[in-house]
Amino acid sequence: MRMGVVLELPERGFWAHCKGASEIVLAACDKFINSNGEVVPLTEASVNHLNNIIEQFANEALHTQCLAYMDIGNKFSAEDAIPSKGYTCIGIVGIKDPVRPGVKESVAICRSAGINVRMVTGDNINTANAIAKECGILTDNGIAIEGPKFREKTDEELSILIPKIQVAKESADVIILDDNFSTIVIVAKWGRLVYINIQKFVQFQLTVNVVALVVNFSSACLTGTVPLTAVQLLWVNMIMDTLGALALATEPPTDDLMKRTPVGRKGNFINNVMWRNILGQSLYQHLVVWRLLSNGKADFHLDGPDSDLILNTLIFNTFVFCQVFNEISSREMEKINVFKGILKNYVFVVVLACTVFFQIVIIEFLGTFANTTPLTWQQWFVSILFGFLGMPIAAAVKLIPVESN
Repeated sequence: MRMGVVLELPERGFWAHCKGASEIVLAACDKFINSNGEVVPLTEASVNHLNNIIEQFANEALHTQCLAYMDIGNKFSAEDAIPSKGYTCIGIVGIKDPVRPGVKESVAICRSAGINVRMVTGDNINTANAIAKECGILTDNGIAIEGPKFREKTDEELSILIPKIQVAKESADVIILDDNFSTIVIVAKWGRLVYINIQKFVQFQLTVNVVALVVNFSSACLTGTVPLTAVQLLWVNMIMDTLGALALATEPPTDDLMKRTPVGRKGNFINNVMWRNILGQSLYQHLVVWRLLSNGKADFHLDGPDSDLILNTLIFNTFVFCQVFNEISSREMEKINVFKGILKNYVFVVVLACTVFFQIVIIEFLGTFANTTPLTWQQWFVSILFGFLGMPIAAAVKLIPVESN
């Protein structure tokens, strides 16, 4: 932390000299020697300047030390304690702290055994980063741990520890309030959960976007009309954004998350697995919609002045139910069983139920507003069936082997 010594100088009395962790020694100073060699009071501006220097050295993986002195006069004995405050800061130095050979050998042994070393530890974040840099390990996150024993310290010990802990907190990406290793596991699990849930949502969102865009654009180019109106697309957008985010981003964590391969620094967020699922589901939905567009009237024996309205309503209903079942398939990007734990996620179940309920209301009761017309039970059955068939299609697509990144 810090070291001090008292020297008796001829005709100058006793002087205390102190060196140690920069943030701790600097906190014990109230003066410093400026660039002109003059002793001047420490102001807030000068403290901020010195702290910036400390941070700059730390970012370069250097071990920082602050040097200070104090004139304590002629009265001092071996029984007296070395003063803890009132020092004059001489300067701050950055020291390259070579990693002990044992650490480097351990990393080399792990690598020779095919183990990819991704984490190093130290008594503080700067030490850990220095070890990582020396051993060629790329570190993304710093974790600061503040254990319960910290709260048992005396006031004097706290006055020394608090500045150092504050620096560690400011440097860390994650702060853990206890020293239990299992807490680190929980942090890693939840971090992976957030990342994967966002991937699920993006996969679902891109699928809806791709199909809606391609269908409306191609139909407008070939026939001059679009099957999905602005109001219908607004409802689809709500399913895709608001409700989809609520459903897929609230999936609870499972122990299987810790069995997944960590994502590398250069790993793609939208990986090959997601592209496979997006393209497979988009192709199926596109074929279904185009089948209805090209042969829907003949398949359902639609004629008369309302045939176009009924067909467009059928296409809209089918498209929505494709998204409902695709949302279920999106719960797992690689596993076939997408129903595991579904009832434990109440938000997901409520979102699906609300989507289906409001879809029924839109079709059956909001015809003028949504440009729809009530459907027969056979047409409802076909719409739901086409949507449901997207699930076995999604399961079959997951059997296609691809690289994860």
